[in-house]
Amino acid sequence: MLEIEKTVVEGAGAAGLAALLKDPARYAGRKVGLVLCGGNIEPLLLAAIIERGMVRAGRLARIRVAARDTPGVLARITTVVAEAGANIDEVHHQRAFSTLSAQSVEVELVVQTRNPTHVREVVARLLQAGFDAGPY
Repeated sequence: MLEIEKTVVEGAGAAGLAALLKDPARYAGRKVGLVLCGGNIEPLLLAAIIERGMVRAGRLARIRVAARDTPGVLARITTVVAEAGANIDEVHHQRAFSTLSAQSVEVELVVQTRNPTHVREVVARLLQAGFDAGPY
């Protein structure tokens, strides 16, 4: 007896499953593999899966940088990151919700890197430049 547990397939990707369900006796006693494919992949879900995979592989990382809140400090931080060969995806420049002193700023960077070693290199370059930095 064929058992199906909460299977949801739609569009062209359902053709193979439909054939199996229509004539289960034909496939009885056989090992059957179904290829479920189609163009109906939810783009936001796919983007989330890719992004989480990049985080797990060390290709996307968050780095926290604390610095004095002076003109040009953000430009200096981003220059160091660029010179280290990382690409900045996001910047969160935090003044009000920081536990740092009123003259300081906390910058959270989301950066694209090559691997976890590269993340450590970027942090090391920020530290060498005089910033208080570390991965989240």
